[in-house]
Amino acid sequence: MNAGFDTYQLAEEHQALRDAVRALAEKEIAPHASEVDEQERFPQEAADALIRAGFQAVHVPEAYDGQGADAVATCIVIEEVARVCASSSLIPAVNKLGSMPILLSASEELKKAVLPSIASGEAMISYALSEREAGSDTASMRTRAHLDGDHWVLNGTKCWITNAGVSTWYTVMAVTDPNAAKKSSGISAFVVHKDDPGFEVGPKERKLGIKGSPTREIYFQDCTIPADRIIGEPGTGLKTALRTLDHTRPTIGAQAVGIAQGALDAAIAYVKERKQFGTAIADFQGVQFMLADMAMKVEAARHMVYVSAARAERGEANLGFISAAAKCFASDVAMEVTTNAVQLFGGAGYTRDFPVERMMRDAKITQIYEGTNQIQRMVMARSLLKG
Repeated sequence: MNAGFDTYQLAEEHQALRDAVRALAEKEIAPHASEVDEQERFPQEAADALIRAGFQAVHVPEAYDGQGADAVATCIVIEEVARVCASSSLIPAVNKLGSMPILLSASEELKKAVLPSIASGEAMISYALSEREAGSDTASMRTRAHLDGDHWVLNGTKCWITNAGVSTWYTVMAVTDPNAAKKSSGISAFVVHKDDPGFEVGPKERKLGIKGSPTREIYFQDCTIPADRIIGEPGTGLKTALRTLDHTRPTIGAQAVGIAQGALDAAIAYVKERKQFGTAIADFQGVQFMLADMAMKVEAARHMVYVSAARAERGEANLGFISAAAKCFASDVAMEVTTNAVQLFGGAGYTRDFPVERMMRDAKITQIYEGTNQIQRMVMARSLLKG
């Protein structure tokens, strides 16, 4: 036996990060999670705590005043926050999603203009790809942008924009060449500021879960932005968007793992206390089997998420399969585990007096956003068939 054998083990700094984020989440985020859900309000306490600790956007490189945390570390932050409040975990998660296209493809000048404000917590950034008629079929988007002198002018509507209205910056995909031979080759990516003329934010969606994270439409009515706010070359926007998802789907997997772990922890504590037929229900073999299966799947999901994040950090080719698999598996596990947690709580689990019903509602969206799990399976299958 070799106690120093460190292959396939998180580094000490990752373990220390988990401890730090968990302590912060338990002390400063968890106490407000129920109220945030009930009132459907932005978790400002969580945002403030994350910013004070420097956890709101740990992925931003040091070159842009960030901490330069790796992809696994970023997943750990999201996971630990999601363990107590899924809505709050969308602060670091969406900051990475919105800024990843900039990190991957933007000019150095644009990176320096946007990323430091996210790293400091002065600003948040959202990601605007989907439209009502262009969800999974992203290439069919209708939002348009045309160059007018030294400005781009955008017109259209984006929907399902996480943290819209709170964010300062928005990464937006729009059609710049409607006559492109391939629709996907006519799409470009831009960075829009909330104060740009012609930009508006719509009312909040009324949602099943993650109620503390506002989801809104955003509107562009002759929205005018400087020409240098384009990300990369014209026509490369959708390619950048899809590369982004290869890097950020593991973060949704991490969110799902965190939600599932929170539900499992709550269920374990409850079954030890709850008595029926004169004994704690934790003594019943049927309950023990449920807990074992829940924990087994959470652990499997966690490892898949970390592996996908590590491969993305190394910049490996062909990330599509593992990123889709991590997101898909972890989110399916989260839905199953939270549902079983509600079952273990019995009638109490169906009330808002305990957190597991919130966790079950929150888990559902992880099977839908950043590509439905049906789309994830298509991505995986195509990767396999390409050989």
